[in-house]
Amino acid sequence: MKPEILVLVPIYAPTLAALEREFSVHKLWTATEPDALVKQVAPRVRGVVTSGSSGIDKGLIEALPKLEIIGCFGTPRGTVDLALAKRRGVVVTNTPDSIVEDVADLAMGLIVALMRRIAEADHFVRAGKWEAGLLEPGTGLGGKSCGIVGLGAIGMRIARRAEAFGMSVRYQGPRRKREVAYPYVPDLESLARASDCLVVACPATPETRNLVNARILDALGPGGFLVNIARGSIVDEQALIAALRERRIAGAALDVFRDEPRVPAELMAMRNVVMTPHIGSTTREVREGRGRKLFANLRAHFAGEPVLTPLA
Repeated sequence: MKPEILVLVPIYAPTLAALEREFSVHKLWTATEPDALVKQVAPRVRGVVTSGSSGIDKGLIEALPKLEIIGCFGTPRGTVDLALAKRRGVVVTNTPDSIVEDVADLAMGLIVALMRRIAEADHFVRAGKWEAGLLEPGTGLGGKSCGIVGLGAIGMRIARRAEAFGMSVRYQGPRRKREVAYPYVPDLESLARASDCLVVACPATPETRNLVNARILDALGPGGFLVNIARGSIVDEQALIAALRERRIAGAALDVFRDEPRVPAELMAMRNVVMTPHIGSTTREVREGRGRKLFANLRAHFAGEPVLTPLA
């Protein structure tokens, strides 16, 4: 008999199809009564598949008495109780990879789309408005200042791309990086005031929650743009909505939100906001690579062999 696995969230469709050929798959996100499905299949489920961002809660781990392996599509960052899994003898795997270049590509794309009003222009043409007049001009990137909040691996790649577009780069973070030539601004409010475009690329931590608040947005000013490709918790979403509504900043481009996949209706109604559904790492190359690793881990485990990329 095929091993039974419980898939908690939608994952890359070709990977899910491959899993369904090899295993008996139960899809939790499609169940009208998820708790009832868990209760029904719990005595037989030997594996769980989830995403790194969604993980699995403690209660579900404890509800699956035959659980042997948790396969993560991506890498969990605090979303899987590794200590509990270890006590239960449950193997946890991930799919290590680098999303640095892909996220930086998206960030630069959002900067261009926002400042040059590409999304607005697309809507303008599709709505048949061109014949009646011209779209208001966007903002050129050359000679403008790009402030980067968090100059880690992704922030550094964004900086290089921004430079290639003729922008000057400054950054803010917990400390100056001695090996970096870009000007360091220790105070975020000062960085925002000096930036035409402020890009959030720092990790989500208790210290960075609501880091970009009303005071920072006011410092960015009515000609400034905000781009967030990090995490929704870093930007005070209600303060951002108010700043956009009152035109205290020029616009925002967001790949992440506070309560994904739910997006505030106010943001969706605004023409000066570009939004993408958390697709920083969503490239075919990354998804296919993760799918191969996830599948290989599950196949190895159920064949009695060591998994390829264990976390615990």
